[in-house]
Amino acid sequence: MSETATKKTHSFQTEVKQLLHLMVHSLYSNKEIFLRELISNAADAADKLRFKALKDSSLYGDDADLKIRITTDKDAKTLTISDNGIGMTEQEVINNLGTIAKSGTADFIQQLTGDQKKDSKLIGQFGVGFYSAFIVADKVTVVTRGAAAGINGAVIWESAGDGEFTIEQTEKENRGTDIILHLKEGEEEFLEEFRLRNIIGKYSDHISLPVEMKKMASGEDDKAEKEEFEAVNKATALWTRSKSDISVDEYQEFYKHISHDFQDALTWSHNQVEGNQEYTSLLYIPSKAPFDLWNRDRVRGVKLYVQRVFIMDDAEQFLPVYLRFVRGLIDSNDLPLNVSREILQDSKVTQSLRNATVSRILKMLEQLAKKDKEKYQQFWNEFGQVLKEGTGEDFANKEKIAKLFRFSSTHTDSKEQTVSLDEYIERMKPEQEKIYYIATDSFLAAKNSPHLEVFRKKGIEVLLMHDRIDEWTISHLNEYEGKQFVSVTQGDLDLGNLEDAEDKKAQEKASEEHKELVERIKTVLGDKVADVKVTMRLTNTPACIVAGQGDMPLQMVKMLQAAGQDVPDVKPVFEINPEHALINLVEKEQGDEQFAEWVDVLFDQALLAEQGQLDDPASFASKLNKLLLKLAS
Repeated sequence: MSETATKKTHSFQTEVKQLLHLMVHSLYSNKEIFLRELISNAADAADKLRFKALKDSSLYGDDADLKIRITTDKDAKTLTISDNGIGMTEQEVINNLGTIAKSGTADFIQQLTGDQKKDSKLIGQFGVGFYSAFIVADKVTVVTRGAAAGINGAVIWESAGDGEFTIEQTEKENRGTDIILHLKEGEEEFLEEFRLRNIIGKYSDHISLPVEMKKMASGEDDKAEKEEFEAVNKATALWTRSKSDISVDEYQEFYKHISHDFQDALTWSHNQVEGNQEYTSLLYIPSKAPFDLWNRDRVRGVKLYVQRVFIMDDAEQFLPVYLRFVRGLIDSNDLPLNVSREILQDSKVTQSLRNATVSRILKMLEQLAKKDKEKYQQFWNEFGQVLKEGTGEDFANKEKIAKLFRFSSTHTDSKEQTVSLDEYIERMKPEQEKIYYIATDSFLAAKNSPHLEVFRKKGIEVLLMHDRIDEWTISHLNEYEGKQFVSVTQGDLDLGNLEDAEDKKAQEKASEEHKELVERIKTVLGDKVADVKVTMRLTNTPACIVAGQGDMPLQMVKMLQAAGQDVPDVKPVFEINPEHALINLVEKEQGDEQFAEWVDVLFDQALLAEQGQLDDPASFASKLNKLLLKLAS
């Protein structure tokens, strides 16, 4: 059959075209990174073959010695990375090399800014390591044969990075993949043996299978020796080595290998446990959040090894969803080599390892918070909202999780969330028994809320919660270190021992003196409110609304409504400040119509301050304009 009949031309996915444009224009500040990515991909292919061979050893054929080889051809100006791993079928080639990922490609493109420095960091958050080949190559050829395919089942994939690629069938004697880079003009340094050995030693020393190159020739005519290969990396699993023998750079390069992240990890924990259970864990906290962090269904988890044999990627059974940002691996001696995801679901060993892993991660974060506040703040800014999911998902550890929380507060008056619950309790007044907080849509709404007026007056610190998840988080926490959480926007104001007898007497006196006003307002508002009360929580604001004691918080109602869920009809309590001049003006108003207009405007103002929006803003504006005109005349 002719070549034209067998060769097929395909167009890249739209997002890949844009990515290739970035690659071709050398987004990466360090070109040599392409070799690390291609070697990591080859190592993954070997790991996947090991796993599949546990059930079908025939996949090894007569070649069970897994390895990666790097060869060059200076005349042809090509660099080849070969592996004898799992290989690919034609459809797998199309899926893996024609698209960036199976999901999230549109999000990826939306986040591209056009700023090369920013975009180069972003690329590291996507599975796009293969495309880094185009940094140094103007054409890439991939020859691959799946482990289950015969000699005639191989495929050639080729592209110049110009928006199209071709695929044709071919013959390949051995399984695995050869990636042939046709180097650009000026990239000949990557044909030099010393340069390549240096890069491999720098980035891929930790890979658990040998990365081979031809032996250095001792003489020009010694052709036999030239054809011999030798490993140029240590080829030992990094996590099996003693911590004292592993450098910071090695830990960081291993993180980049397993996570395909282009940035250093923030921190990590490496532990070898012996006793009732024997296992090794190496867990990393990334420095930047991935683009799809908020997708709770995203692939997550750590790599699982059993007795140093790779079993699976993304073993989610060892991590709860709220720790989905953690990367790393677990190597267990107590699980069977034929372990499957189904076995993991029901295994007591799995549950024990999960508990130990969660405990280790929380301890790692606690130590980071103590030793390096700046680094911990960086972690919190990236992953804090995800960690807040933990109080509702991990009841056993919710106190430990809460210890890691950071909030804004009236003490710092800053949007940056830096205040821990321990720091709040340390600053509490001696007679204070509760942790006061307010949850709103934004920091400014929280900071300027009228509900804080009496707390500022008395010098009581209030936590300013402005993440959407906060109200849900606190609803599962209830208390911390024996101190109950109390919303300043819900129920009657109860300052406990912080309120003296004179305050209580003044409250009772004001309620009695303005009893008639309260009844008139109730008549106007009708079933819009659950009740109308005189309040002492306000100093500068005429009125506010609060949720009734035991009712669903108004912020929670908004969150559930935004998620499209049905919520019960919650009627607020309308509280008025009898000391405010505007309330005094309304109280003196004798005309029922104008009194009703004033009450409606005050109520809508309070709703606006609390919820940030009104069901009928045009009506509010009309009533307000009408009153302003009357006052002006």
